[in-house]
Amino acid sequence: MTDYERGYAQFRQMVGEDRIEGLLARFATVCPDFETEVVSVVGGRVWTRPGLDLKTRSLCSICALAALGRVNALRLNFQMALKNGATPEEIFEALFQVAVYAGYPAMWDALVMLEEVLGAEEGA
Repeated sequence: MTDYERGYAQFRQMVGEDRIEGLLARFATVCPDFETEVVSVVGGRVWTRPGLDLKTRSLCSICALAALGRVNALRLNFQMALKNGATPEEIFEALFQVAVYAGYPAMWDALVMLEEVLGAEEGA
């Protein structure tokens, strides 16, 4: 199995069968090579590594993305974290770690986005 195939399967599991093609199309819109690299490297090489479960990887990703203010990726990773078994309470606690090390404004911005994601999940 190639890195791309492994990554595709991993992302399909984390975002859902009904959303995978839309996500990949978004990645490929401006630069098709971006989609290939994200799926192969991020999904196929990193998310599939042994050593951490998917929920822990999700919480780590959320903290890094919130600290950096990477809103597009943060929204996606909130969605994936919920699919990977993280509860809203666990996400809140992870974001408190962000507040301590990256600042309360970073946590606040992330909480606003999380509120949107949770609202969309409830409406789905």
